[in-house]
Amino acid sequence: MQWTLNYHETWLHRMNPAFKLVFFLVLFLGLLFIHNPNVITYITMIPLVLVAFYTGHKKKLLGILMIPFLLLFFSSASSMIFFGQGSTTWWKWGLIHITEESFYRGLHVGFRALNFALLGLIFALTTRPVLLFYSLTQQLKVPPRFAYSFMAAVRILPMMVEEFQQLKTALLIRGVKKEKGFKRITQSIKLYAVPLLSQSIRRAHRIAVAMESKQFHNGKRTYYYETRLSKFDLLFVMYVIVGVGVTIWLGLEFPTYAVTDVRK
Repeated sequence: MQWTLNYHETWLHRMNPAFKLVFFLVLFLGLLFIHNPNVITYITMIPLVLVAFYTGHKKKLLGILMIPFLLLFFSSASSMIFFGQGSTTWWKWGLIHITEESFYRGLHVGFRALNFALLGLIFALTTRPVLLFYSLTQQLKVPPRFAYSFMAAVRILPMMVEEFQQLKTALLIRGVKKEKGFKRITQSIKLYAVPLLSQSIRRAHRIAVAMESKQFHNGKRTYYYETRLSKFDLLFVMYVIVGVGVTIWLGLEFPTYAVTDVRK
C-alpha cells in the first residue's frame, strides 16, 4: 500500500527533528500564557504562512487537512461562547447564554486550539519519522532500544491497515455475510480483531528477536544517518522571534477587539 505523499522539500524539512520537537513544545507552552485575544489572533498568521507556503505539499491536500482544524476552531470557540459565563449579556435562550466576556474567551480558546493544530500539522508534514528517531538518539540521547522500538511500531501501523483491507477483501470473495445488530459486533471481533491481533503479536515477536540479535542495547552505536543542527534551525528561530514581535506590536497598536485580557 502506498502511504507516501508527493511533496518538494523545503527548509522546514531540513531542520533538525529533535530541535524542532523541543522548540515546538516550547511554543505550545508559550501559547498558554497569551491572554490577549488580539495578539493570539495575529499570531495565528505565523504558523499559517508556514503551512501554506513552506510545507512543500499541494494546496489541495493542505485545504483538505485544514477542514478538521477549522471544525476544531469553531467547536472549541462556540462551546465557550454559547455556555460561558459573563456579566454583560448579549443573548440568552434556555441553556445558551452569550455574553461579551464569553464571546471573547471563546475566540481566544478557538485561536489557541487552531495554533496548536497548525504547529502540529507543520511538524507532521515536514518531519520524517526515521530521521526523528535518529535525531532523538543522537541529540537528546534517547536510548536506542526505545527509539528503534517506537520506529518499528510506526512502521507496523500501515501494515496493519493493509492487512485489514486484505482480510476484508478475502471475506468478501468468500461470500461471508454481515450480521445485523449486536451480532455484527461479535462477528467483527471474530473475523477481524482476533486475526489482526494474533498477526501483530507474531510480528512484534519477530522484531524483538531481530533487535535482540543485533544487540540493541544502550551502549555506544554508529548511525547510517547523522543528524545535526544547521542554519535552517537558526532561520526558524529568527522567523518565530520576528513574527511574535511583529504580531504583539500589531495586537497592541491595532487591536481587533476591545478586550485585551480574557481573564478579566
